[in-house]
Amino acid sequence: MTTPRLHAALLALVVSLISTIAMATGPSYQVKVDGLACPFCAYGIEKQLNKIAGVEVLETDIEGGRVIVTMDDGQTLDESQVEQAVDRAGFTMKGFEPLDTADSQ
Repeated sequence: MTTPRLHAALLALVVSLISTIAMATGPSYQVKVDGLACPFCAYGIEKQLNKIAGVEVLETDIEGGRVIVTMDDGQTLDESQVEQAVDRAGFTMKGFEPLDTADSQ
């Protein structure tokens, strides 16, 4: 049985880890994709984008036709790599732009 003190310590540890992870993320980019219509489409694009070195997090917005790519700290994303990955997934990239951290939320 756990004590309230142990619960508090575990909660503090989890919050600390989440804060560390959030602060360690690198830049984010918005990738607009033509034809992004379903979860299967999203999976195909995510699978290809995850092959790019330094990709940390992908957030796919099917309705908006976009993928937010967040890189590891200190890494950047090359537009031509993204275009190739989207093409390999069978789609067309319609836009690519760096985002401020506040824009990607």
